[in-house]
Amino acid sequence: MARIVQKFGGTSVADSDRIREVAKHVAWTRQNGDEVVVVVSAMGKTTDELVRMAEDVSSVTPGRELDMLLTAGERITMSLLCMALAELGVEAASFTGSQAGIITDTTHTKAKIVEVRATRLTEALAEGLVPVVAGFQGVSTTRDITTLGRGGSDTTAVALAAALGADRCEIYTDVSGVFTADPRVVPSARRLQKVSFDEMLEIASTGGRVLALRSVEFARNHHVPVHVRSSFTWEPGTWVTEEDPSMEQPIVSAVTSEVSEVKVTITAVPDRPGVAATVFRALAERAVNVDMIVQNTSREGLTDISFTVPRAELVAAREVTQSLSAGIGAREVLVDEGIAQVSIVGAGMKTHPGVTAMMFETFAEAGINIEMISTSPIRISCVVRAEAVDKAVRALHDAFGLGG
Repeated sequence: MARIVQKFGGTSVADSDRIREVAKHVAWTRQNGDEVVVVVSAMGKTTDELVRMAEDVSSVTPGRELDMLLTAGERITMSLLCMALAELGVEAASFTGSQAGIITDTTHTKAKIVEVRATRLTEALAEGLVPVVAGFQGVSTTRDITTLGRGGSDTTAVALAAALGADRCEIYTDVSGVFTADPRVVPSARRLQKVSFDEMLEIASTGGRVLALRSVEFARNHHVPVHVRSSFTWEPGTWVTEEDPSMEQPIVSAVTSEVSEVKVTITAVPDRPGVAATVFRALAERAVNVDMIVQNTSREGLTDISFTVPRAELVAAREVTQSLSAGIGAREVLVDEGIAQVSIVGAGMKTHPGVTAMMFETFAEAGINIEMISTSPIRISCVVRAEAVDKAVRALHDAFGLGG
């Protein structure tokens, strides 16, 4: 008998029919003799609708109250799924994030899990029940309701799998796994049978939206095998696991793109120690996530510092840099919203030279200019113009022979 955590995203539980289908699958898993813990997201666009309602009633949305509002979506789903399971003769019990023992820090709207006290879930399993947990939420160390931010239900599922010693965590969504590229951009993209935790971290951080980045970090740190599957076909999908050192890894496993970033440039910055530290410390204190950073060669004691940030954090980034620019002696702050990031990811890049050259040659042949470059041992990312991003993805996918 295996212990399995199954997470179902918003499209998987979008309406009553979908909830009944999910209930049938959970019941089928139980009939096979396995223990099941279920984590659910809000139905369809419920979270978006709740945000819209908040904006309709007020231009001020305190984080504490917004979290209290948004957690309602998952609570609706968990209750309905328990009712659908009862119809099938499966005893189930619903649990909010706080009831399930998800303890977080005190950062509202994007809290981080600090501890999982899964005692009530363990007791429910011992009683033969199927615990159905509301994803995306927890309770802070100061006893306030919190939400975990984008992809929070994935993180809930993997955290519970780690705490419960589950044999695997199954993430059900509307795609059948992790692909070599976005199939909407590259029709020939193929599904990967297996990717390593490190590869999936890079894919998730560079625009691959199948799994939330924090859920992959949790899975890697706690050695939780993750199986990404479709709740519409129920077919086997992609396994995200430890890298197998006995197997030769693909040079490039996937091409990803990210169009939700913007570039900020602080021009004519005095080239002296401590200036960059001042800028990026101030950004960190405003919780702005900085991705790529490029500092140009100094001329006459002045340099330009460019970096990319999520579009959603542009207002904070602009406020920070503009407030600092005069104090550090910079000329001005420029914002470029017409950029996109294209990346190639593959564990085999560590041992195969020439990958960078091939990527740059591919861009050159396609007439695509590179504006910024960032690398890791298994990833190369380039900033290009937004209008060229799809062309860049298709060109790289073809150049590295990733098509099915």
